[in-house]
Amino acid sequence: MTPESVIEQKAQRVCIYIGESDRWRGRSLYTAILESLKAKGLAGATVTRGVAGFGAHSRIHTAAILRLSADLPLKIDVVDTREKIAIALEAITPMVREGLITLEDIEVVRYTHRYLNPLPADKHISEIMTREVITVSGDLSIAAAWERMLEHLVKAMPVINDRGEVVGMLTDEDLLNRAGLQQRLAVAERLDAAILEEELEKLRTSPLKVADVMSQPAITAQSDEHLGSAADRMAKNGIKRLPVVDESGKLVGVLSRVDILRQVMAAEPIAEPKAGPKAPRESAPIKVARTVGEVMSPEIPMVHQHASMAAIVSELLESGSRRLIVVDDEGRPVGLISDADVVTRVGLAHRRGVLEALRRRGKIPASGATAADLMSPGVLTASPDTSLVEAAKQMLAAQRKWLVAVDAQGKALGLLDRQILLRAITMG
Repeated sequence: MTPESVIEQKAQRVCIYIGESDRWRGRSLYTAILESLKAKGLAGATVTRGVAGFGAHSRIHTAAILRLSADLPLKIDVVDTREKIAIALEAITPMVREGLITLEDIEVVRYTHRYLNPLPADKHISEIMTREVITVSGDLSIAAAWERMLEHLVKAMPVINDRGEVVGMLTDEDLLNRAGLQQRLAVAERLDAAILEEELEKLRTSPLKVADVMSQPAITAQSDEHLGSAADRMAKNGIKRLPVVDESGKLVGVLSRVDILRQVMAAEPIAEPKAGPKAPRESAPIKVARTVGEVMSPEIPMVHQHASMAAIVSELLESGSRRLIVVDDEGRPVGLISDADVVTRVGLAHRRGVLEALRRRGKIPASGATAADLMSPGVLTASPDTSLVEAAKQMLAAQRKWLVAVDAQGKALGLLDRQILLRAITMG
């Protein structure tokens, strides 16, 4: 459900080569071009004054001390989307009566904008990281590691060696995919003791150790590293947390996605200038994401409120999602249902069957329960025009991982999750 990147994208660049003395309707040509580009909504333009050059007339113009020319070469660089560049060329080409205009395809790697509430990227990770970390060693059994996860309710633990150095990360997903664990932590923590003990007994018979199933090498961050680079690394790799190490490689903390979003929420916003006759409102630059609607995923894993147990489990499996939005007849979100909700609320008679079905190891048990019966009522919603910073505030305040963008009638339009939010903020 990752949206199209708001920064890394194909774009075009126009270079306009003119002379400083060139005029357009009584004004300098470069000023007229800039004003025209701004009026057409282009993201921006830069004028560069050359120290020397010659053009079609083969006369050398120079800024040397002995001969200060009044007609030095100028270059105007314009970068924007293909559509905007086409509009710009239509407007400015007739204005350049003597000069050169070039066009090329480029890839925009990064474009920041002062109107965004930026990540405080200059902060050191050590200022905001969590210092108390639950860890495991590589020689620990997978059963003991799972017990530690259950005890502390942590989904991921750094794996350290006898020198305190990080050698990997162990997550409940690692245990699911490589160790034969039957359910993730969010489900397991809501199961009764008897089922959990059965699971542990199966794991105790396995010869596997943590080192056999952990994710390695671990992606880490230095404690004296700036927050911006660490957040960018997390966004690009799609990970929720980074072990933080000191200069010797020893673990000193963990930086989580929530830690980063809290910093964005706490940052002071940069106000936009008010529109007026002397200060016209600037258009948004190339794909700069400022609102939920600009980054949300249009794909929403959802089921109808009257959906059967079979439909719910099938959608969970087909979407690959851990949770679904429940909607009413008008497509308005009314609740959220997770795999943990299905397992724990379906009733003891069907619980084991649902667990097996979610593992793709059995048929979905027949049950009269519907999505409305199993869901958690209430969904965090917002208008697509909601700013990303405000969305972050709402998600953290409500302790929600998802926010659904809705239209004026309350119908679901798109989905914003923490990963999408982190990527949009760090790349903006």
